[in-house]
Amino acid sequence: MKNKDLEGKTVVITGASGGLGEYIAYKCAENKARLFLLARNEDRLNRVANRIREEHGIDCTVMALDVSDLRKIPSIFERIYEEVEAIDVLINNAGYGIFAEAEDLKLTDLERMFSINVLGLISCTKAVIPSMRKRQFGHIINIASQAGKLATPKSSAYAATKHAVLGFTNSLRMEMVRFGVYVTAVNPGPIRTEFFRYTDPEGAYLENLGRVVLEPEKVAEKIVQVIFTKKREINLPWWMNWTSILHTLMPNTVERLGRKAFFKK
Repeated sequence: MKNKDLEGKTVVITGASGGLGEYIAYKCAENKARLFLLARNEDRLNRVANRIREEHGIDCTVMALDVSDLRKIPSIFERIYEEVEAIDVLINNAGYGIFAEAEDLKLTDLERMFSINVLGLISCTKAVIPSMRKRQFGHIINIASQAGKLATPKSSAYAATKHAVLGFTNSLRMEMVRFGVYVTAVNPGPIRTEFFRYTDPEGAYLENLGRVVLEPEKVAEKIVQVIFTKKREINLPWWMNWTSILHTLMPNTVERLGRKAFFKK
């Protein structure tokens, strides 16, 4: 998989210490991008960065950042701008979720989901907007979810955060098109990553889904392929996206027919 336009470009990835973010980093490195990897766990970031340096000889910088700490985000991006003239691509990948019915949802979990999934994403985006507008160049990619299109039981709060991400992304796209900056939303279904170790500790959800679970490397390939293109959205898998479209057209029917499947979490 090649995206020649990435060579020599600066890419910032949040949540890059594992899961989808880690694979996006590897795919960008294959295309010779200059990488800044952000996440809470610096040891795990260094593991990813060392592999990239050894396999691709790519310049790769790690910076510890919890995107829920909104006060630290501006200083992190200031440090990046001290090292490079511009950020060409921002991939907002950091995410957090908990499966629980609304009655059982802890407010601390709710607060953390919105802090990471929404406020952290918006804050990171705001840090790159002025430069991208001035240069009239750049690409912002926000990792949302199919849950942002079709909410299901036990994911009310998580779905709410992803609805917010899609709303922000769609508005941002219209604002930034005037300056030649691309904005893409990525809406994957369940991906086989450590995300579900925290979201669903019992492991029943991925087990119930079986072979329909997405592999992170394949999703990362799709994302890297569309960098510096006008792609509005990436929706995976296709059939899950069609379910959300049908739900918009026939909500009662989809909820009735899909009730058993929706409760598999």
